[in-house]
Amino acid sequence: MDQPKHSIPRDLGNVARGVLMGGADVIPGVSGGTVALMLGIYERLVTAISHFDVRLLGLLRAKQWKLAIGHVDLRFLITLAMGIGSGVMALGILMNRLLTDPATRPLTLAAFFGMILASAVLVGRSIEVESERSIGGLLLLGLGGVVFAFGVTMLPTSALDPSYGYLFLCGMIAICAMILPGISGAYILLILGVYGFMTGILEELAHGAITSHSITATIVFASGCAIGLLAFSKVLRWMLAHLHAATMAVLCGFMIGALRKIWPFQTDLTPDVEKLKEKDFENFLPTQLDGQFFSVLAVALIAAALTFALDWIGRKTKAAHT
Repeated sequence: MDQPKHSIPRDLGNVARGVLMGGADVIPGVSGGTVALMLGIYERLVTAISHFDVRLLGLLRAKQWKLAIGHVDLRFLITLAMGIGSGVMALGILMNRLLTDPATRPLTLAAFFGMILASAVLVGRSIEVESERSIGGLLLLGLGGVVFAFGVTMLPTSALDPSYGYLFLCGMIAICAMILPGISGAYILLILGVYGFMTGILEELAHGAITSHSITATIVFASGCAIGLLAFSKVLRWMLAHLHAATMAVLCGFMIGALRKIWPFQTDLTPDVEKLKEKDFENFLPTQLDGQFFSVLAVALIAAALTFALDWIGRKTKAAHT
């Protein structure tokens, strides 16, 4: 068991990781799962969530509180959840401003692009190949992940006034996407047509405009998220335990394929629209080597370099404690 003097720094570290995940989750095109994979806590997170199972109920019925807490890695989940909630509120507002301003949007996207691309390289490097014969299969799985994620970013979006049953289904689908690296839960909600509806509900609740409809819609959506998360996390945990290399190859592909959504060079097709969730952008290839091009390139390279540096520091620190 960890000594108490080491617990607080680790707790603060998990809160900080949660802040980054929460800030990513509110941005259509960036996945909290990607951030978890970048930070090295993805498998621990999936395992902890999947442990909300029959065994946990048995431990709770037997009043074995300490074993129950350890079974679900509760301290880790609580500190991470605190960070995610803070990130959604704080970084969500900041990111909204950065991604709405034409001057800061390309640089912000460049930072994400560089970090995620570098992380995809690190994930790919970490895959343990059992034999030379398996390399081809892993490459095909990775390519399949690239094609699937790229295809998702190409799907058209629409706005709906959803029924409660549809909201429940959307919650299940979006939360599954949210814990998959490269697949943005927020973007899936855009595709399903309920992103604007749900963010509108949250804005109403934040401003005190509480109605029976908004409360019911929030509960239904959250229930779909909870059930989808518990069910899908068990599938992911099994895959990571029994098909680790194949699963990581697909997840790496997801990260690469989703890069299209955060390509730094974009044209604003809706300049008169103020709200980010209602804006539409189109990617383009830069045709001249101007100041913006070099600024975007520099930010992307710095972000990638920092990602590689943090990974190196993390591995050195882990090796020093083993």
